[in-house]
Amino acid sequence: MANEKITSFDQLISTVKNKERKRLAIASAEGEAIIAAVKQAIEKNLISAVLIGDQVKIEELCRKKRLDLNKVEMVNVPDSKLAAMVAVETVKQGKAEMLMKGKVGTSTLLKAVLDKENGLRTGGLLSHVSVIEVEAYHKLMLVTDGGMNIKPDVKQKADILKNAVDVAKKLGIEKPKVSCLAAVELVNPDMQETVDAAGLVKMAERGDIKDVIIDGPIAFDVAISPEAARLKGMISPVAGDTDIFLVPDIASGNIFVKSLIYLVGAKAGGVVVGAGAPIVLLSRSDSAQSKLYSMALGAMIS
Repeated sequence: MANEKITSFDQLISTVKNKERKRLAIASAEGEAIIAAVKQAIEKNLISAVLIGDQVKIEELCRKKRLDLNKVEMVNVPDSKLAAMVAVETVKQGKAEMLMKGKVGTSTLLKAVLDKENGLRTGGLLSHVSVIEVEAYHKLMLVTDGGMNIKPDVKQKADILKNAVDVAKKLGIEKPKVSCLAAVELVNPDMQETVDAAGLVKMAERGDIKDVIIDGPIAFDVAISPEAARLKGMISPVAGDTDIFLVPDIASGNIFVKSLIYLVGAKAGGVVVGAGAPIVLLSRSDSAQSKLYSMALGAMIS
């Protein structure tokens, strides 16, 4: 049976509340914002948590934030590198369904994730998917990859797209509409993203990328506005109704998402996918709301 299509974060949280609670393993959980977010997620019945790190500091923060110590599991591993390894091992052993970065460096956590013997490698490419809700658009926007791959080539973009399609399906979008974003709608050899976009469309036509309706190269205005498409004389199956926005590189994706968050108050959550479990990689500047949405997203797709 297909999942109900999720069109807002309120609906996502409501859906996750009614599912079996997933366990979240947090590497180096001794952060005030982390504990505050975990408390909120537990109170909303979204997750259960394994807090891995300096237990003395974690317990102190739990008392400060009034998080009931009986509602979380703790593993005392004060060293951040070891905490990352233990968190990954916790997921690998099936004692948690998703992983989260606490007060540990992203590179340290990803090194543990990608360890050939003890990590969560699947043979696929890791990529980041941001899920955005903005009042001006009629459904959730999946933006990728603004967080992991710096300048992906066309093969990597195909893998990034496949990862995003997997996330879309978990959100009830059975055949997502994909816009391969560029500045123009014509292939220009001097603009590599337009060449890559045309290649991805051809790959989808041949069945190398499945379960998508895809177009590109396509400018952002056409991707979100049927009126823009009409004025440009563009006929596209994704015009004004895009689900997945495939960006050319990490810089454009990062700028795109942060512009929506800071300028128009978009709601946002994000996860890294392509490993053996979803990974919640939070920035220090992420709001408590964004942290909560990211946890809910991880629970939904795990």
